[in-house]
Amino acid sequence: MLFTLIAFALAIGLLVTIHELGHYWVARRCGVYIERFSIGFGKVLFKRTDKNGCEWALSALPLGGYVMMRSNVPADAPEMLKNTAFEYKTLRQRAAITVAGPLANLLLAVVLYALIGVIGSQEPAAVLGQPTAQSIADYAGLEAGDRVIAVDDTAVLSWPQLRWQLLDRLHTGGEVRLSTQSKYGNQAEHVLQLPATSLDPDGPDPLVATGLTIATPTPFVRETVPNSAAFRAGLLPEDRLLAINGVEIQSAQAFVETIKPLADQTIQLNIERQGQPLVLPVTIDTHLDDQGHAVGRIGIMLGARFEMVNVRYGPIASVQQGLSRTADTFWLSLKMIGRMVTGQVSVKNISGPVSIADYAGQSARIGLTAYIHFLALISISIGLLNLLPIPMLDGGHLLYYAVEAITGRPVSDAVKLIAQRIGLGILAALTMLAFFNDFSRLIN
Repeated sequence: MLFTLIAFALAIGLLVTIHELGHYWVARRCGVYIERFSIGFGKVLFKRTDKNGCEWALSALPLGGYVMMRSNVPADAPEMLKNTAFEYKTLRQRAAITVAGPLANLLLAVVLYALIGVIGSQEPAAVLGQPTAQSIADYAGLEAGDRVIAVDDTAVLSWPQLRWQLLDRLHTGGEVRLSTQSKYGNQAEHVLQLPATSLDPDGPDPLVATGLTIATPTPFVRETVPNSAAFRAGLLPEDRLLAINGVEIQSAQAFVETIKPLADQTIQLNIERQGQPLVLPVTIDTHLDDQGHAVGRIGIMLGARFEMVNVRYGPIASVQQGLSRTADTFWLSLKMIGRMVTGQVSVKNISGPVSIADYAGQSARIGLTAYIHFLALISISIGLLNLLPIPMLDGGHLLYYAVEAITGRPVSDAVKLIAQRIGLGILAALTMLAFFNDFSRLIN
């Protein structure tokens, strides 16, 4: 629990600080006087005033931060003082300062995705398992062992990339072309006719519903039992188990079930050791099970792992991937919000701080790359949320400025007050919904 809370606080603290730094940086360049930049809220634990008069503070509650700009300067104040106040800046300057926070979050996501591309990440290969009979994948002619190399001419390197490319199409439906390479090296194209699917986090996986599943992880030897059949045959830890008497092994469980009726028989076991294929003769031992029946055992502790690929790009390609992934995620998230409004997507997809904290802890436990992925996704979410035209958010202020640009005069304080109440009501409702979804997931 403590680890999860630390991972969550670190993520939110970093992302909100970057957001506020965006506002700060542009405000300074527009000549706005910054009174305080606080990392966190509440009681100030440490503060320092720089040469420009800005107080940099570290506060007790590290879940965010804020920038306090000079404002509410009287109309009869000296011109020099007015020139340093936010409300006396031009429309373009005020809009630039406002939009800088969300853009900083989006830029951070580009940097994080690019960083992942440079350092590389180990991801499951986009190798398919056996399609469900009479499923969409089955009708398209896909087979177990097919490796997906492209979706509609977009290259795919891993299973997560395949899921990402299909996510939007799984909801809208339509025709999708998969380019594949069989386990024998033959390349082919398959056309999937996907029906429109409701994306409900409590419902079945829409990808599995099409018959597309990841290949069963390959069984391997974790450890051999001393003086067992495997030990005598020369099996070693990390040997991959490929086939018995020429019949491919589909899973660890299938291997166990195949061995059971072969007591006292000698089999030809195909394995892979350090990338090299080998065939070992193994004479299976006989053991009595709990019912006293003779069953075959060879004496190994089995493991299973997915085929992994190292997804890595050069510096330029990593930046391109960062830009593309950020833009795609932003656009897809925006479309999902629109579909929630129209009822096409379940509002159960909205997550609150409890779920986000849980994801923060899980991703941090998996490793640095997974945590960076999480940071990039949440950074995009913060940027998008703040651009929504809801009063009290950056997007609400941008809406005021748009009205001002059209009408030639600022939105009145009375209208802003009414809009703020509406915005507060919307945000309160969304917060309650998010918490409800969070606790529903915990209960279920």
